[in-house]
Parts: sequence; C-alpha cells; structure tokens
Amino acid sequence: MFSSFWNFIKRHKKKILFTGAVVGGVYFLGKYAQKRIKEIQEKEATEYIAQARRQFHFESNQRTCNMTVLSMLPPLREAIVTQLNSESLTALLKAKPANKLEIWEDLKIISFTRTIVAVYSTCLLVVLLRVQLNIIGGYLYLDNSVGKSVTTPLTPPDVQQQYLSSIQHLLGDGLTELITRVKTAVQSSLGGVSLKQSLSLLELEQQLSWIRAEVEVDSGRPLSSYMLADDENALADQACGLTENDVVTIRLLNETRDMLDSPEFSRVLNTCLNRAFSRLLDNLAEFFRLPVGDSAPNSAPDRYL
Repeated sequence: MFSSFWNFIKRHKKKILFTGAVVGGVYFLGKYAQKRIKEIQEKEATEYIAQARRQFHFESNQRTCNMTVLSMLPPLREAIVTQLNSESLTALLKAKPANKLEIWEDLKIISFTRTIVAVYSTCLLVVLLRVQLNIIGGYLYLDNSVGKSVTTPLTPPDVQQQYLSSIQHLLGDGLTELITRVKTAVQSSLGGVSLKQSLSLLELEQQLSWIRAEVEVDSGRPLSSYMLADDENALADQACGLTENDVVTIRLLNETRDMLDSPEFSRVLNTCLNRAFSRLLDNLAEFFRLPVGDSAPNSAPDRYL
C-alpha cells in the first residue's frame, strides 16, 4: 500500500508541489490580507477618533469665542460712549445756549460717527478674538494630543493671558485712531447736509457707502492696523529684557499679524462688515415705514441727526 502511495506521489509530484504552493500561497495571502485589513481598520478607527477629538475641540473653542466676545462688548460700548459722548451735547441743548445750531451740527456728526464706529469696532473685535482664540486653541490641541507631554505646554497660562491682553489696543489707542478716521469720513460726507434736510433710506444707504469707501479704501490704511499695536511698540515694551514667555508671546503676536494681513482674513472681515451694515440698515428701515394715512415715504427722524 505504501509503495502504491509512493508511486502515486512520484507520478503526480509536480501537480502535488504546484497544488501545495498554491494552497500555501493562498493561506499566507489570506493571513496577509487579514493583517492588512486589521491595520486599515485600526488606522480608520484612530483617524475617526482623532477627527472626533478635533471636532469636539473646535466646537468647544467656538463656544469659548462666543462667550468671550459677549464679555468684551460692554467694555467696548463704554469706550465708544466715553470718546463719543453725545449725552453731554444733548444736555447742553436743553439749556438753550446761543450756539444751538453749532451744537446740533456736532451732535449730528457724533451720532453718525458713534453708530458707524460701533459697527466697525464690533466686527474687528469679533474677528480678532476668533483669530487669537483659535491660535491658542491650536496649541492647546497639540498639548493634549496623544503622546505629547503636558509638563511643558507650548502656551503656558501666563503666555495666554499676556497674548490675549493685546486686545486692549483695540479698546484703547486703536479705537481712538478708528474714531478719528470715521469721524473725518462722516464730516466729509455729511458735513454739508443741512439739519433741515430729510434723508430717505436710499440716501442714507448711499451716505454709508461713501463713508465706508473713505474709511476702508481711500484712507490707504487697512482696518487690521487698528487691532494690534505695531511691532516696534510691542518690542519696546520689552526693552528691559525678554523672558522665555515674552518670546512665546511675541511669536503668537507675529502669527496673528500674519493672519490679519492675509487675503483670507480680509475677505472674512469684509463679509462681516457687509452683513453688519446691512443689519444696521434693516433696523433703521423700521423708522422709514409709512404711517397710517401717509402716502409719502418717511425720512430719517430728527433724533438720528
């Protein structure tokens, strides 16, 4: 029996070897395929988890941005009202002074300036805070990523506080410079408009367009320049010597300036301004609605002049 079996093997030796090679190849190929499938599945799971972590981190950061913006609006409003105080002029008018017409002219310019500055400064505040908080958020994500030691954070809390405190420029000197620029544009556009002249909604929209063109284009100065102090000023404040945290803060500020100077930022800011001024006109349109029994369109109410 063994001889017959041996003879069978010798007669079909090549077939048996070929079949064995095929079966072995299929077996090892199957094992390799299983291993690769497992690796791909593990990689996809890791990428999915990483994507979910990034999404959660992003959404959390956006909520932080919204809360921070809301907390900064009252200081911004106070700074605007302080520098463009129309209430004092209103009080003077109640005293019936001799220069009443001159005070009304000043009130007209200040009222328009304050409204327009509020739109500009709010948009600048929102986009600047989002840029800053997203930059910090990116570093925090790297600090918390898998395998990253948190004993040496890229942006320590002191650095974050120092970096975010740069927003004070927009609430101080930057706001003052912006007010000066807007007030000049308002005087150029509305200075010749008589207090007795009524403005239609269309005319008011045209006036706003002229003012925006002078502020954003004709001045030759980008709006981003009102957000952060100049590089020279930032470095001058550190003249006594730079600490390690100072170096990190300056790097963050330089990253922010690069972002503010980018075409993408300009498009985002312009979109925000367009929507904000459109919203302003929508709110003002409420005062131009026809009252019952009136067939002529209303003009801007006197209290807005």
